[in-house]
Amino acid sequence: MKAISGKEFCKLLKNKDWVLKRVNGSHYIYAKSGINARISVPVHKNQSLKSGLQKHIMKIANIDESEL
Repeated sequence: MKAISGKEFCKLLKNKDWVLKRVNGSHYIYAKSGINARISVPVHKNQSLKSGLQKHIMKIANIDESEL
């Protein structure tokens, strides 16, 4: 799996119609209408997301590996 940073993942979520609801410190919280889930993405400069966290967020957001 390709490792991407929190900033890049936020751009990907925005393209998938997820809306930034609020920022709590370095965590960006996204929501989408019709889906009863929130996604919290840690944005620490250009540091890559941990693979387990990235997989979990991708599963919630319905993002395939080919879209990275």
